[in-house]
Amino acid sequence: MATYNTEIHTGGGGWQADEPLELSIRNRNDVVPSDGRPAEGTTVTWSGDAGNGSVTFFDGGDRFDGTARFSGEGPVEYRGVLQE
Repeated sequence: MATYNTEIHTGGGGWQADEPLELSIRNRNDVVPSDGRPAEGTTVTWSGDAGNGSVTFFDGGDRFDGTARFSGEGPVEYRGVLQE
């Protein structure tokens, strides 16, 4: 599992702090290990009632960049940095 401090960019409002993003994805192999973070280059995409998004991880999984659209809101740029 990995937890990221996140920010959204709405275009005119600049970067604003958002809620932390917590990731844990497992299947036959760990995409996000229970004791770590995603590998560099990993892309995670989600969709559901709460919204949708797609992010790609960089710097050994220490940060991500992407886009998101949360329920009732327009699309935003979305980025995060691993919590220490």
